[in-house]
Order: sequence, then structure tokens, then C-alpha cells
Amino acid sequence: MPQNLVLIGLGANLGDAAATLVAAMAELGARVDARGPVACSSLWRSTPVDCPPDAPDFLNAALAFEAAPGSTPERVLALLLALERSFGRRRDGQRNAPRTLDLDLLAFGAQHRASVTLTLPHPRATQRAFVLAPLAEIAPEFVWPGTDATVAELLARLADRSGVQRLAATGSCPA
Repeated sequence: MPQNLVLIGLGANLGDAAATLVAAMAELGARVDARGPVACSSLWRSTPVDCPPDAPDFLNAALAFEAAPGSTPERVLALLLALERSFGRRRDGQRNAPRTLDLDLLAFGAQHRASVTLTLPHPRATQRAFVLAPLAEIAPEFVWPGTDATVAELLARLADRSGVQRLAATGSCPA
């Protein structure tokens, strides 16, 4: 695994979530500052976690790429937030509310950040099957920062993986 592997989680549960995720993966694939190919996971359906009652199911995916020299987590985060806005994401302060698109910077190599706007690695990613299952497709051997466990091992350790189902393989990132 490259030392500067960037992992991004994608989710949506409003509108045509599948089309939104495919379009967002294509847009990210074209816009990230990558050194080499970008990998995209299958689409996965997941039961909402810590969401308001009656929230619709989510569709999730993951994207991975090797960051080009000079790329920073802050630049990647700025791109993710701008892309969310372009897909109609509105942040109204309600935590875990239904959304048109959610993009999370999960990890940027082994880097750690703890600021108001960015925490790396993502603080809850290793506890969520809807994050780890798509990641395990594209980066199973990535050692999660701050642990000696790979993504595949972290997924295998989760007691509850119910509510997460693979829908369709993308094969590669959409063009």
C-alpha cells in the first residue's frame, strides 16, 4: 500500500442516491490530485446509524487514490466540501440528517489531524460496517492509522455487520 493512500467515504440517502454516488465518484476521480489510478468500490445499501427516526436507507461507496506530492488533507477536504455543495448538500446543523451527498475524508496515509474542521483518521470509521465494507473492496491491506490492523481485519472484528449489503460492482471508477 502506498504511504500516502487517501481514503474517502461516500454516502447518500435522498433523491437518486445511486446516480448521485456514481456521478460523485466520476467527479472525484477527475478532480483529485492523484498519483496513479483511482479505485472505486461497489455500491452498498446500509441501514441508517445514529440518524433521525424514519431516515431512508443510505447507499455507500468508497474511493481510494495515492496522493500526488504536495497534496494535503486540507486541500482534499476543501474539494470534498465543494463537491457536496455542488450536489445540493445543505448543512443545517442537524447531525446525521438525510442528505443528497456525504463525503468523508477517512484517512490520508498515516497522518493525524485534530482541528475544528478536520479529524484524521476519521474518528468513527473503524466502528462502522458501512464504511469498512466498501473500503475492504479497494484497500483491504491498508493499515488503519493508530492501529496495527488492516481494513479487512477491522471489518472482520465488527460484531454487527447486519444492515450492510453489497448492491452492484462498479468494476472501476465511472468515467
